Amino acid sequence: MAGQTGLDEEALVRLYERLERPLFNVAYRFVWTAPDAQEVVQETFLRLWRMRERVRIESVEPLLYRIAINLATSRLRRRRLWRWVSLEALRGRAAPHPGPEEHAVTGQQQARMRGAIEALPMDLRSVVVLCELAGLSYAQVAEALGIPAGTVGSRRHRALEQLRRELTGDRSDG
Repeated sequence: MAGQTGLDEEALVRLYERLERPLFNVAYRFVWTAPDAQEVVQETFLRLWRMRERVRIESVEPLLYRIAINLATSRLRRRRLWRWVSLEALRGRAAPHPGPEEHAVTGQQQARMRGAIEALPMDLRSVVVLCELAGLSYAQVAEALGIPAGTVGSRRHRALEQLRRELTGDRSDG
């Protein structure tokens, strides 16, 4: 068998210290509440611990992302009321102290972005969240979702194109 299997408590603690925040950020992009995202992260690490004897050390990070996305997606199916924010705000490009006019415009933009993201099929939404918001490489996203890297690229392209069409009002098929 290639690679080392098994995860000890010390390795789990190191993984948690390094990946808790990035996993929280990914989970948050699905569930949109901090308490739900934190529960997803905790459950992710609990599930990893339960399967510790079977875990391949070299692929533990993509496994953690896959578990977190699956848990967050399941949580979404149970709770269909989401709160979306714009990609720009998530990237920290929103004005730090917007005035009333900027706040109104930002709210309108966020509402449009929420609608556009909500319209994405889950396979496209997963890729956009991992690529654009979590900053993972195509290879990392591919391993996390269990799909080829080329599929990551094509899904990302389709998702961004669909978002562009929705946000610019261009309803043509391409």
